[in-house]
Amino acid sequence: MRPYLDKIAPEAWQAASTFSASIADAATRLGLTPAEAELIKVRASQLNGCAFCLDLHSRGAREAGVPQQKLDLLPAWRETPIFGEREAAVLAVAEAATRLPLSEDAQADLAGARNVLGDETFVAAEWVASAINAFNRISILSEHPVRPRDDAGKLIR
Repeated sequence: MRPYLDKIAPEAWQAASTFSASIADAATRLGLTPAEAELIKVRASQLNGCAFCLDLHSRGAREAGVPQQKLDLLPAWRETPIFGEREAAVLAVAEAATRLPLSEDAQADLAGARNVLGDETFVAAEWVASAINAFNRISILSEHPVRPRDDAGKLIR
């Protein structure tokens, strides 16, 4: 079992947590909705294979009002019309920020997302995507476990 980065260096974890809270505040102020922020976090976590963050942010997305059907279809979001224009824009940002370096297709996706979202919300989406990518790496390197939960989200003992 690997050491947890957050437990061995709690001061670094606190700084990361403060960073995350600042980004969340700025994102809201810049027009990104909680549901859009959670979609970014879930999609990046899927691409990175971060089970801990997927568990956490899938619950957060449902709490923010994202329907289960959208979460179920998230890996194929480009193949279905159930995602609105803004949702598609933030998902494009999530993918581009996660799959670096930027390809020509990613550059085009980002230009389209910026056109839909406007500069402020676009930047908010990029910040949220950047932050969740950092937290995915922290959880993956720490091998944070996913604990079983019931349908209400309560831990199963």
